[in-house]
Amino acid sequence: MTTTTPAPTVAAAPSKPARLAYRRSRPGRRSTPLTIAMLAALAYFLLPLFWLLIASTKSTQDLFNSFGLWFSGAPQLLTNIKETLTQNDGVFVRWLLNTVLYAGVSAVGAALLAAAAGYGFAKYRFRGDRLAFNLVLGAVMVPTTALAIPTYLLFAQAGLANTPWAVILPSLVNPFGLYLMRVYAADSVPDSILEAARIDGAGEARIFFRIALRLMAPGVVTVLLFTLVATWNNYFLPLIMLNDPDLYPITVGLASWAAQAQNGGAGASSDMLALVVTGSLISIVPLVVAFLMLQRYWQSGLAAGGVKQ
Repeated sequence: MTTTTPAPTVAAAPSKPARLAYRRSRPGRRSTPLTIAMLAALAYFLLPLFWLLIASTKSTQDLFNSFGLWFSGAPQLLTNIKETLTQNDGVFVRWLLNTVLYAGVSAVGAALLAAAAGYGFAKYRFRGDRLAFNLVLGAVMVPTTALAIPTYLLFAQAGLANTPWAVILPSLVNPFGLYLMRVYAADSVPDSILEAARIDGAGEARIFFRIALRLMAPGVVTVLLFTLVATWNNYFLPLIMLNDPDLYPITVGLASWAAQAQNGGAGASSDMLALVVTGSLISIVPLVVAFLMLQRYWQSGLAAGGVKQ
């Protein structure tokens, strides 16, 4: 009588959800030095904002007589905000609107120009394209302050000095944004999609605005945010271009208030320094709102490809 030996059974491999659940259940490795470094970096970035929030609730006297990282005995944030918005017949509101205009137009214009130029460098070949792109890379290394005086002389001869265009037009040129969009367009816009659109009879402008620009959206938002922050915080260019206080952005306007507080000039009040601090707090709120509104586009990833499976 012959007996058959049963074949050994092979355990089934765990499914993908089971493997993922196992990995999630495993305790992660922790690094104490890395945790300390991250906490230090967090404190480095948040501590100035915390100080600004606390200082905005104080009068000028309390700014010097109370502990800097805690509230005074009589917080007056709403009073400071009201006095900031109504000081000198509400000139701060005008400065805020000027800044929104300068930064908004510059950010949108610079993002579109950088996207168009980067797309052109990435997807078209023409005589001198490498030389032109190398010139762009060289322009990234030139500090903007070195170009401020030549830019002022050029705009003065054109009759554009002391106008909003003197701040907006120089901000439209963003060499780093162009470089970023060139690199991003090369990976995010497949050539096969462009060829299919051309076969269907679409023109180059339609291909760019209807197809390429949508695929390049995370990169465009990144350039937009960079330009928005740079123009919003720009101080030196408006300082030399503008001499009319009604055209000042927030940076130059608050600096003029700070000078009045130190020198006791015309229009200065005893709480002028407190108004400068409160105005600084108000000025960062639109930037925070812009980041919160646009981060979902930004978080889609600059390294992501244009075609998603």
